[in-house]
Amino acid sequence: MRQILFTSLLLLTGLIPYPACAERPLEVFVSVLPLQQLVERVAGDAAHVQVLVGPGQSPHNYEPTPRQIAGLAHADLLLRIGVPYEDAWLGRITAANPRLRVVDGREGMPLHPGVEHGHAHGHDHAPGHDEAMDPHIWTDPQRLRILVGHLADWLTELRPALGATFHANAARLDNELAELDHSLRATLACLQDRRFLVFHPAWGYFAERYDLEQVSIEVEGKEPNARALAEVIDAARAQGMRRVLVQPQFSRRGATAVATALHGELVVADPLAPDMPETLRELARLLAAGCAP
Repeated sequence: MRQILFTSLLLLTGLIPYPACAERPLEVFVSVLPLQQLVERVAGDAAHVQVLVGPGQSPHNYEPTPRQIAGLAHADLLLRIGVPYEDAWLGRITAANPRLRVVDGREGMPLHPGVEHGHAHGHDHAPGHDEAMDPHIWTDPQRLRILVGHLADWLTELRPALGATFHANAARLDNELAELDHSLRATLACLQDRRFLVFHPAWGYFAERYDLEQVSIEVEGKEPNARALAEVIDAARAQGMRRVLVQPQFSRRGATAVATALHGELVVADPLAPDMPETLRELARLLAAGCAP
């Protein structure tokens, strides 16, 4: 027992090396919380996954902390997704760590225009400038299935010996996402009016997948002026909308004014929640609560 304890102490202090077969975990960073769980599921114990934009923070005005910058200087993989802060920091991050593998979670996916271009239930576009495209691909289970497949490939490139494990983990997660897609479709099938009112239009890919339409209070990514707000209220009243979806990262001033005018309610639906499958289930149940009995 003493020998075991002594050897463990030497390993922890670095006086003797770990066995060559016991590789250190990969250091992986992801841009936003919904991606963390996906990487952890695919990588298992082979990766230590950290998220840059934490709970309650907004990717629109986020700046990495000094501790995160120090961690990125030694990281193996960074999964980006096209949120606003990335372009401002990627150059500095890669300059400090030229060996860092930067991958784009939107690879191989059709994208929607962002809020500056009428981001709602619109036409798909090929990936283009980040600031022009909607990054919220994680609200669509089918797009998540594409991302999970890519994750297994990217991790295998960094740890080839674990490729079979990564792909097996990805296959299990893919099956769960396929079941999630089926469940969401069944939950939402009863809806007659398939429009829902949001403050910030973060649910465009979810809306597209399930033949819904999000109606946005924001105008070109900004709080509406008095005239635009009145137009939103008139349109929502005419359509019988009384529930306004808001997310914790944004001011509720405009959304509160709309809900008050409609004699309705604010409902929190967070597109940056860590457990996105459960968040999508809750959103579907919320929308389906309006189904006729």
